[in-house]
Amino acid sequence: MEYASVIVDISHEKLDRVFQYRVPKELQNRLQAGMQVEVPFGMGNRRMKGYVVGLSEEPDYPPEKIKPLTGIVEGSVKAESQLIALAAWMHERYGSTMNQALKTVLPVKQKTKQKQSRRLVLKIPVPEGEILLQEYERKLYRAKARLLKALLEEGTLSWQKATDGLKISAQVIQRLANAGVLKVEAETRYRNPYEGHFTKREQQVVLNEEQENAVEGIWADYKEGIRKTYLLHGVTGSGKTEVYMELIARLIQTGRQAVVLIPEIALTFQTVRRFYERFGDRVSVMHSRLSDGERYDQFLRAKEGEIDVIIGPRSALFAPFPKIGMIIIDEEHESSYKSETVPRYHAREAAVFRAGMCGASVILGSATPSVESYYRAKTGVYGLYRLSGRYKDACLPKVSIIDLRTELKEGNRSIFSRKLREALGERLQKRQQAMLFINRRGLSGFVSCRSCGEAILCPHCDVTLSLHNDGSLKCHYCGYETHMPKTCPSCGSKYISGFRAGTQQIEREVVKIFPKARVLRMDYDTTRTKESYEQILTAFGKGEADVLVGTQMIVKGHDFPNVTLVGVLAADLSLYAPDYRASERTFQILTQAAGRAGRGALPGEAVIQTYRPEHYSIRTAAEQDYENFFRQEMLYRKMLGYPPAASMLGIYLTGPSEELLKECSERMGHLLRQLLVEGLVVVGPAAAALARKNDVYRRVIYLKHSCEAAILKAEKELQRELEQDTIWQKIYIQFDHNPLNAF
Repeated sequence: MEYASVIVDISHEKLDRVFQYRVPKELQNRLQAGMQVEVPFGMGNRRMKGYVVGLSEEPDYPPEKIKPLTGIVEGSVKAESQLIALAAWMHERYGSTMNQALKTVLPVKQKTKQKQSRRLVLKIPVPEGEILLQEYERKLYRAKARLLKALLEEGTLSWQKATDGLKISAQVIQRLANAGVLKVEAETRYRNPYEGHFTKREQQVVLNEEQENAVEGIWADYKEGIRKTYLLHGVTGSGKTEVYMELIARLIQTGRQAVVLIPEIALTFQTVRRFYERFGDRVSVMHSRLSDGERYDQFLRAKEGEIDVIIGPRSALFAPFPKIGMIIIDEEHESSYKSETVPRYHAREAAVFRAGMCGASVILGSATPSVESYYRAKTGVYGLYRLSGRYKDACLPKVSIIDLRTELKEGNRSIFSRKLREALGERLQKRQQAMLFINRRGLSGFVSCRSCGEAILCPHCDVTLSLHNDGSLKCHYCGYETHMPKTCPSCGSKYISGFRAGTQQIEREVVKIFPKARVLRMDYDTTRTKESYEQILTAFGKGEADVLVGTQMIVKGHDFPNVTLVGVLAADLSLYAPDYRASERTFQILTQAAGRAGRGALPGEAVIQTYRPEHYSIRTAAEQDYENFFRQEMLYRKMLGYPPAASMLGIYLTGPSEELLKECSERMGHLLRQLLVEGLVVVGPAAAALARKNDVYRRVIYLKHSCEAAILKAEKELQRELEQDTIWQKIYIQFDHNPLNAF
């Protein structure tokens, strides 16, 4: 007798365990681990879906008490054993249910009907066909004669050419097939989302000395069987992609495959083009904007070894490649690599784990590495390679920092400084292109003074306070609260408020000042459709617009040779976010933004407008000086006990009752403070940054400790305590290790 261990499709902690079912005889030769099945569950005739995670011939319970499986869910996609193991690790590491983890690692859940192409092939000898053609013409069988004549001339016809071009009906084709004159051959054809967009080109790649050192060093380790994680730290435009492609070219020669992760779908088109021109149609993509059929076909192509390289955002990590040899994470510092839904995994950590299972190397690339990755590289956990100059000897852009406080004092209240307006006019006159970037779309919650540049900070957490609709200012780390002041506490100015400029306002202002300028806007509102990213970027790349206005998506990895000016409006917006990573994110986005200028033969310039020109993140970004930034940022992290100087755990509590949630969060805070974990710091509970969403209330508690093992110990002890009392079943609890974004 065979038994199946099944994870039932219920995302609830109390049911997060394996249930055993008897496998009926008719399914014993068909059932495999990873399949989705239907099982009886609970009382009555209730049926549930679940995933088979193991098969055994030994029952865990008395056989008479084990119910039989109802059946296999037809059309579902089987999870590979490696992906099941990855899901189990995510379940254990990130505190999700096993079922939630399994759903995460299945980028394609359902089969779709495959596309087929049909062709007509002449089945009889040509002399016999010529005699038959004369007979058709004599009997005035015009359709048959047309079709047979075309087959005699070409031998093979596509179904479409026969039916649309020759106007032959399906009935006529069937009659000739029944008579043995022709045969219809069907061929399954994969949907290719970029078919016809690109052409493979013969390329002669010449690497500079630093690129060559990186390639040879990583490849030497690979040939010797050394598999580890490397950080490729290269300034913007230094040619990191050329390093990736050279390593992949060598990898393919060994019969292995590569996964390339990018932070944004907006980068897909340009990235795929570069890889396709090098590797041809052995490159494909996987992301959420593909149709169900396109996504399923890329899943099949990967599984069957039809492609060598898969490109996409973090979900592409779960492509069912049988022979992964390398996982590359480009722009590894981006927060989009961290999932904001359960399980709250980080693609970097998941990539390292998957690479360990399949004997692959991991390469993290960035001009502005995350502080965590650079810390690991500096301490020897990761290998480190540097690219200090731009590819093909291009120059880094000249960067100017404009103090908006001075602009205000001298009477300029426009969103454009005089320097930026003048530089933009020059580019338009020279028929060069410019990008105008605003750090954050829409209304920001921080409050700052336009006269002195100071923002109102929490006195306990050194993050900005958030402005709420009732006029209060709150800290979403510790719960500190105060009232919105009428004048600046630092200088007494009345110019104190939130920031209210958005992409639409910038677009209107450009058109107002430069009526002949052709302006494109790229933000959430203009990129909602499947093709919108490609259409905007292609139009700008072809020179159909002079100015591209947008949010962060326009400054991440794009390469436009004719862009010679980048203007950063309100560089402070990310600096004032209520987040301990605000300085890091400000440095990263400003460095990346400035790096879009001067990537071709023409020199580039960047203009950074700010109310805080003295801040170290803005100064070091203008100087492209990562080492100096890292040194100052680590001092701050060590003083306040933030990652990577310490480990941190966010505990997120949600529920429909505000009173019950507050009671539970206070009780949890008390439980955590009673745990016998020396050195554990408990911050909160406090209201979440978004305290209520869809009538569900949200609160948060943070744990900090210098040692990750202590955090994991506290988490496990807390979970044991939670199992002892039914009150915790009335709220929903999530765990987030080293959170990247405020809850």
